[in-house]
Amino acid sequence: MNTTAHRYLERFRKVFDHIDAHLGEELSVDTLAAVAAFSKFHFHRQFTELFGLPVHRYVQLTRLKQATWQLAFRDGLGVIDIALASGYEGPEAFARAFRKNLGQSPSQFRRQPDWTLWQANHEPLRHLRTTHMQTEFTASQVSIVDFPATPVAAARHLGDPARIGDAVRRLIAWRKENALPPKVSATFNILYDNPETTPAGEFRFDVCAATPHEVGSNAHGVVRQVIEGGRCAVLRHVGSDDLLAQAVHYLYADWLPQSGEEPRDYPLFVQRVKFYPDVPENEAVTDIFLPLLTGAGRS
Repeated sequence: MNTTAHRYLERFRKVFDHIDAHLGEELSVDTLAAVAAFSKFHFHRQFTELFGLPVHRYVQLTRLKQATWQLAFRDGLGVIDIALASGYEGPEAFARAFRKNLGQSPSQFRRQPDWTLWQANHEPLRHLRTTHMQTEFTASQVSIVDFPATPVAAARHLGDPARIGDAVRRLIAWRKENALPPKVSATFNILYDNPETTPAGEFRFDVCAATPHEVGSNAHGVVRQVIEGGRCAVLRHVGSDDLLAQAVHYLYADWLPQSGEEPRDYPLFVQRVKFYPDVPENEAVTDIFLPLLTGAGRS
């Protein structure tokens, strides 16, 4: 991408960041045009022609995504509070928009999310971000650390990647029963498989909470594991999970071949440092760990 085009897209990135940070506020075309420093007479057409999605639809999908995450994973928040935080005037307008787009009422989704419809509704956002919002990394952003062996409580997901949310909900329920919220217990994911190349029925993914204690029998299918210690390359990703694959690609396709390092026989894993929807999506922080060989095992 040339410098002029890069600067042009950076102005839209400011718009996306502003939307993420102000979902409960007015997000008119005039407001967003001012954020990007574009003419209000052309901004909507610029946005639509470049991204294939009207700006008001992008805002609506972003608001609905936040609302679905809060409904599914933050049961301490009331539906009315979620509606207002997502920019809706009240529960009636929120319920209409929610049912139209996701085929369930907010309360139904909270009880039993239809992740297939959720994924279909989210796809335009994912496509826009992965196609147009490329993230650039450099070797200076990668550090090598000695990761300590870390015992965790793990909820295993096996099957369609779209349904990982069910494993997240099981771990959240277990954490509540054991008084281990994220602020006192680090959160990890173990990425055994690449969802782009693994058949849906064989995809494995663990959602984990660090704990030194034994994990007793429970109704949530949570078991004790240990994340293996050793040397790891670490790359910090800031922003949406929609762009996480770009960071992983950089580690494998760019950094690793030039590093002189060899990957260890242990899966990629990540630590969730700052969580969406507790922070705006553009402020979420995820550290990616690529396990490396050490000593005589290196070339």
